[in-house]
Amino acid sequence: MIFKIRGKKLKIKVCKSYLSKVFGLMFSTMKNLDGALLCFDKEDKYAIHMFFVFQHLDIVWLDSKKRVVDVQRAVPFAFKIYKPRKAAKYILELKKDILNLKIGEQIRF
Repeated sequence: MIFKIRGKKLKIKVCKSYLSKVFGLMFSTMKNLDGALLCFDKEDKYAIHMFFVFQHLDIVWLDSKKRVVDVQRAVPFAFKIYKPRKAAKYILELKKDILNLKIGEQIRF
């Protein structure tokens, strides 16, 4: 799906099903993608991992009003769990430095 965020057109994989959220960008080379959007039914402190993800990502957690509540740089194949500081309804996984979103910023999609 094409999203326009901050005036940039981005090709984003939308993940709504349980399995698509589990896999996210695992095993993806992202040649034709700028990122993935994981959509949840309610706000919570959803965590992600980088097992079998092949590039650095900017992980952006958004609340139900699509305000940025946390941003973290994730390292490929890191044996680390990335957790947000606050509850979020969406996780936006983006190629490193593609948008440089800041906490408190609101986006539309």
